[in-house]
Amino acid sequence: MKLHRPLVNAVAEALAEIFKQGKYADKVIERLLKSNPRWGSRDRSFIAENVYEMVRWWRLLLEIGNWEIGNSHELAEKDFVRLLGVNLILKNEKLPDWEEFEGLSADEIFQQKKQLESERRIIQSIPDWLDEAAEAELGSAWDAEIRALNEPADVVIRANSLKTSPADLKMQLAQAGWETTETSLSPVALVLKRRGNIFQSPLFKKGFFEVQDAGSQCIAPFLRAEPGMRVIDACAGAGGKTLHLAAMMENKGSIIALDTEAWKLEELKRRARRNGVHIVQARPIESSKTIKRLHNSADRLLLDVPCSGLGVLRRNPDAKWKLSSEFLENVKITQASILENYSKMVKVGGQLVYATCSILPSENERQVEKFLASHPGFELLEERKISPAQDGFDGFFMALLERKS
Repeated sequence: MKLHRPLVNAVAEALAEIFKQGKYADKVIERLLKSNPRWGSRDRSFIAENVYEMVRWWRLLLEIGNWEIGNSHELAEKDFVRLLGVNLILKNEKLPDWEEFEGLSADEIFQQKKQLESERRIIQSIPDWLDEAAEAELGSAWDAEIRALNEPADVVIRANSLKTSPADLKMQLAQAGWETTETSLSPVALVLKRRGNIFQSPLFKKGFFEVQDAGSQCIAPFLRAEPGMRVIDACAGAGGKTLHLAAMMENKGSIIALDTEAWKLEELKRRARRNGVHIVQARPIESSKTIKRLHNSADRLLLDVPCSGLGVLRRNPDAKWKLSSEFLENVKITQASILENYSKMVKVGGQLVYATCSILPSENERQVEKFLASHPGFELLEERKISPAQDGFDGFFMALLERKS
């Protein structure tokens, strides 16, 4: 592989924005690629792949490069280039004779990595506090989970059953050069065999599918929503699960999509039009009155609450560097508040799903246990966990509760 200066500089620029300016990796890469339309697919892949890898293995790379994890903001562009050299050596790539790479020895780098294998927080590249907190909650299972969370995420799509079937979509994608495989986790999921800009596919633009992880695709069916029901998706965001619910309901009934951020609901409206969904009403949560007006009105309620996002580190590796113990404690307070206040929207006899993209029991089972202890009118029907280590996709938790009185 021949290294080209503009691409190497682009990787260094992206890393500086992520680690010195606190920007999100996906947004940084998206901006870089959009601002350089002349780059070919190989160039774009080189940048995206190396930026995500380096963000994922940042602590390990710094350790091998003899930098302190807390000093990332002091790194210069040449330092980021040198760290890219370390990353490329770990992938068995040969480096050119550049000044920034002077003194980098493959033998020494691999020897250093081997010596660090017993240091989980370094070899798996995670902050001390997060390693301690996760081990305290998950015990020995944390080893397998963090290894799985450091694997690159597959690109998974969900066939939109309002417009096609998984079998027909699979065939049409194959004809367009996109090979896919099925997964037992979701009957409408297809896993792409290669990465690429699937959003440019005419099938996507026609609303035949959405990009959605297989684990995430388990949540809408867990709610047991049926055609004709009144459903509220109270933390809808841009609406991935809202659209899945609409497809399951065969566009019959009504879905009220709520969120505190109105701009996300605008994106949901655009996606709904593309998907041929017409039963969704998008309403921003402007105050507690928005919730009160909906008390005792929902047959089904989805609470996909804010969380640490620990279950989706594979596709958002920079989250582990932005998370803090304070954020984790605060988000648990938010979760409990949402469960307490929003659960009142469910009718007697109705059901709700509490869901997170976390694997920590303190955000999941324990939140449900606390709620049930103080709300005898609700009963737990079922819980489900999607484990990155065991299931091979993003990590999720979901609990189905029924309101009895």
